[in-house]
Amino acid sequence: QVQLVESGGGLVQAGGSLRLSCAASGSIFSRNRMGWYRQAPGKQRELVATVTSIGLTNYADSVKGRFSIFRDNAKNTVYLQMNSLKPEDTAVYYCNAGVPTGRGTSSDYWGQGTQVTVSS
Repeated sequence: QVQLVESGGGLVQAGGSLRLSCAASGSIFSRNRMGWYRQAPGKQRELVATVTSIGLTNYADSVKGRFSIFRDNAKNTVYLQMNSLKPEDTAVYYCNAGVPTGRGTSSDYWGQGTQVTVSS
């Protein structure tokens, strides 16, 4: 059973920084595509950033240049470094793991979410 545990959320002033962490267990972490998504009140969940098993990254336009996703396979952990935070970054942030099934597809797993609040 794949488990994802997020940490690092909190309250920060606009312009500040936070680092989110997501510790994974129950799969071969290095093979997973890992990602961060977020959901603000009244809005749909949206992609923030992803990193593939070989380190290729992808970012939402709204966070490019401010956020950075990186993984530490030795610690089975993926991070999201968030700089220059804005009030519109306020949301619950979810860790996602795409675990290969061995048939060219993958299964998605989600963490419980961590709240990030940016005050103006």
